[in-house]
Amino acid sequence: MALRFLGIWPNTPDDGSPTIWVEEETGDLIIQSWKADDETIRQAQEVGSVPGHSTDVPDHETVIRLPANMLQFIPRPDSEDNGGNSGT
Repeated sequence: MALRFLGIWPNTPDDGSPTIWVEEETGDLIIQSWKADDETIRQAQEVGSVPGHSTDVPDHETVIRLPANMLQFIPRPDSEDNGGNSGT
């Protein structure tokens, strides 16, 4: 796996700052950020995603909170359709 650094929390004061990398072969984003608190997770479960999809967070997954100022480091696809499941 070959990772490429994309960005870190601007003007980071310490070693525990949100950071984003991209996996070169797959384009997957690897994100280090703050864990979402229980209230955020509860609200996400309440809102849900696509009809019929579980709102439980499996043991092999987690919910993170990505600060808005980190969005500048996320690569944008050339087209509008990124192949994801928006539920529409």
